[in-house]
Amino acid sequence: MDTAAQHSERDRPACSADPGQPPEPADPRARSRSVSDGPEPEPEPEPVSEPTPEPGSVPAPEPGSAPEPEPDAQPRPRSALAEWLPGGRITLTTLLGLLFLLLLSNFVLKPFEIPSTSMEPGLRVGDRVLVNKLAYRLGAEPRRGDVVVFDGTGYFGAADYIKRVVGTEGDRVVCCDRQGRIEVNGRAVDEDYLPTDEAPSQVPFDVVVPPGRLFLLGDHRSGSRDSRDHLGSPGGGMIPVDAVVGRAEWIAWPFDRLTGVDRPETFGRVPDPTGGAHG
Repeated sequence: MDTAAQHSERDRPACSADPGQPPEPADPRARSRSVSDGPEPEPEPEPVSEPTPEPGSVPAPEPGSAPEPEPDAQPRPRSALAEWLPGGRITLTTLLGLLFLLLLSNFVLKPFEIPSTSMEPGLRVGDRVLVNKLAYRLGAEPRRGDVVVFDGTGYFGAADYIKRVVGTEGDRVVCCDRQGRIEVNGRAVDEDYLPTDEAPSQVPFDVVVPPGRLFLLGDHRSGSRDSRDHLGSPGGGMIPVDAVVGRAEWIAWPFDRLTGVDRPETFGRVPDPTGGAHG
């Protein structure tokens, strides 16, 4: 049982207020406002949530951050043939280049090495010339002054030869006039492509070129075996047009002699056998 003293102690306030002090408010916030001498603090800002990126979109880089490297490009697919060949694309490229040169040599341009002095001074021993194999395959015919490569089998010998066309079908070729020049259809030809002090021919001749044939001479007349040397042979030293491999177009080697093989203008003034101009 509580004594009177215990009742008196329990009913006493927790702490007695000093005289002259205002009573302590019951609300703690009111107490805080009454104790603080400064202004009321501002509420803290609420955090802002970043928008969620859409699927498949690339998020923008943050200011000041380095851009992310782009992914490497997808490797190009390799052909099955390149995969199969040893060396891959390098070997394939080399083979295609060789195939192109083979086709070019067989059907368009064929290299030909000059074997003798018969075409000096224009063509020297060891020169490589490019022969156009299509020159006479599309309806065109060899013309006077053209330098041609032909198969001499059955006429000059079983080999390829290179000579200059001096007479074509129907032409009358004569050596020589009073000045020692060759005449074609009565017109003297000034052959400035011959070696210095070289006579057009030491062998006289007077021939008419049969149909489908060519009369051919080397530029170095004293060192060339050509139509003059086979006048008594079958065909009279005349080569069939069908035996012509092609027309010499360029000296391709050596490089310091790189130049075209031109047709002399002097043959352009020769009339054809019927009185018109041709060749």
